[in-house]
Amino acid sequence: MSEAETARRAAGLAIFAATYAVIAIGRLPGFRLDRAGAAFLGASLMVVVGAISLPDAYRAIDMNTITLLLGMMIVVANLRLSGFFRLLTAWAAARARHPLVLLAAVVLLSGVLSAFLVNDAVCLAFTPLVLDLVLGLKRNPVPYLLAVAMAANVGGVATITGNPQNMIIGSLSGIGYGRFAAALAPVAAVGLVLTFGLIALVWRAEFRTAERLAAALPPARPNRVVMGKALLVTAGLMAAFFAGVPPAEAAALAGAVLLLSRRVKIQKIYDEIDWTLLLMFAGLFIVVAGFERTVLTPGALAAIGGMPLAGAPRLSLVTAVLSNVVSNVPAVLVLRPFVARLPDSAHAWLVVAMASTLAGNFTILGSVANLIVVSRARARRVEIGFGTYFLVGGPLTVLTIVAGVLLL
Repeated sequence: MSEAETARRAAGLAIFAATYAVIAIGRLPGFRLDRAGAAFLGASLMVVVGAISLPDAYRAIDMNTITLLLGMMIVVANLRLSGFFRLLTAWAAARARHPLVLLAAVVLLSGVLSAFLVNDAVCLAFTPLVLDLVLGLKRNPVPYLLAVAMAANVGGVATITGNPQNMIIGSLSGIGYGRFAAALAPVAAVGLVLTFGLIALVWRAEFRTAERLAAALPPARPNRVVMGKALLVTAGLMAAFFAGVPPAEAAALAGAVLLLSRRVKIQKIYDEIDWTLLLMFAGLFIVVAGFERTVLTPGALAAIGGMPLAGAPRLSLVTAVLSNVVSNVPAVLVLRPFVARLPDSAHAWLVVAMASTLAGNFTILGSVANLIVVSRARARRVEIGFGTYFLVGGPLTVLTIVAGVLLL
């Protein structure tokens, strides 16, 4: 190996390690560089040091994943702006006459909607609504907010569109939407039952009451024309997914149709889109590609290929630990070259999807959905501490992953 190749390999490894370190911490100490900025900086440096050429960097970005995520964000934005989520919350509140029933409604709505509409977006929409509801009822908001976050994580495991890492896995693995859902929807269903049971058990003082709830929410007043169109497009989108239409193509068309509106200002839709998440995805694709080209030589891959990752328990453990160190999306991208070399890579990808998603419930920092709920709660002076979250999240993660391994 020449000195230039050695230097390039060292630079690629250093850039990769530094990028993932910032992503794990959340911000570069002493600077205002966040995760998205770190991914973009790392991608740029990979090109500068010659780890990957600029044309190859463009090709490294999985546009199917980016397109799918963008399309789903537009769909959710229209549903949210139409008042759909507020209407659902009001409907549930009118029928939940006991705290346990209300908890069940929150878990079910958050979990089922997250399965199809991206868990982060569901948490953005539901958290303020659930807060308004439970504070108005003078109930302890913490267990209900935990239900929003944890059920969103668990429900998101069910389908390719449940969360960003599943979208990446769907694109990388080539697994169809129907097959993915058939394998992982049962895991999500068991997980939602466990979520309800653990929260009810840990917070039993909140739910051991004969008091009947009487919610007095303001009228939802949805824009029925906008909501009708958004629901029609969403139903068509789900049908297209299960019919085998490539998810990125279906989501792109759905998003484009919803942008064509005479009632919703397009800037309001743009404001709902998480552009920084798209930037982080693009940057990470390039960083990982540069790492693969400079460090993961055929010899290195052959040596690593001998590691015992093929079994579901081992792969689940590795995925869960890595997901809690660097977050689930970066973890999936790191595992890509290793999973692709396993004898049954399709099944391995399903295991990774299960473990990386359910691992998000382990701590507050485990997923973006958790951080969304905690930050929105803090803005209303409702604190959810690390220990408070872990009291339910830790056992829930272990139980759901064990259930996932058994079911897979």
